Amino acid sequence: MQIGITGSIGVLGNHLKKKLKIKKKNIFRGKIENKKDVDCWIKKNDFDVIIHLAAIVPIKIVNKDKNYALRVNYNGCKNLINSINKLSPKKIWFFYASTSHVYPFKKTITKEYQRTSPISYYGKTKLLGEKYILKNQNKIIPCIGRIFSFTSKRQSKLFIIPALISKLKSNKKTIKFHNINHFRDFISIEDICRAVIILMKKKSKGIYNICSSKKINLKTILFELNKKYKKNIIIEDNLDQTILFGSNKKLILKGWKLSNTNYLDYLSKNC
Repeated sequence: MQIGITGSIGVLGNHLKKKLKIKKKNIFRGKIENKKDVDCWIKKNDFDVIIHLAAIVPIKIVNKDKNYALRVNYNGCKNLINSINKLSPKKIWFFYASTSHVYPFKKTITKEYQRTSPISYYGKTKLLGEKYILKNQNKIIPCIGRIFSFTSKRQSKLFIIPALISKLKSNKKTIKFHNINHFRDFISIEDICRAVIILMKKKSKGIYNICSSKKINLKTILFELNKKYKKNIIIEDNLDQTILFGSNKKLILKGWKLSNTNYLDYLSKNC
């Protein structure tokens, strides 16, 4: 089976690339927003599967240049779908890495069929990609994974947990934290990779939440991380609490299981 991947230099892409032992020639190395680069890649390969991960992700980077984020996240996806529909001799199973940011904040668990209302411009660009995929299925079997929060040592300080760790590493004995009274759904990279692989093997079609179905307060994560640094923490919240966690029942029905690892233990070992 010939598997192509975009976004292989990212944290998740790097993990998947290694787990699936994807051939070098099947890794997209051009600019996803460039139609010629995308067409050339599709022409040169006879893919059975494409895993599309290429995107501008950190919220601060997205907000800094929204036009560029739109070109990469939406137009890049559009280029890929158009190229497959135009040039592929057969149907390709197409995995699109979307995000929990397409959902609104809510106090109850979020399911795939519930309404979307992006909480960020990043979420808006990914939702546009989802909609384009679902309207243009000529040569693809579309599978959309709405991935919830995860972290890694390789993530930049623009992501929440690396940002917390960066502050804890400072020379100050007392550190103030602002606006972290929020609940999110965190999942390990290993669990995400297993989800994608199971969906791929079963050629699953549709939208799937890839999440733990557990909400955890960012304060709890902060205090767990601080066991290593032992700083005096002062928390000053200046915004209302927000909650976002998803249902993974649809994914479980495909044979996927969440690992037994406690996420706080996972953080202490991997961050």
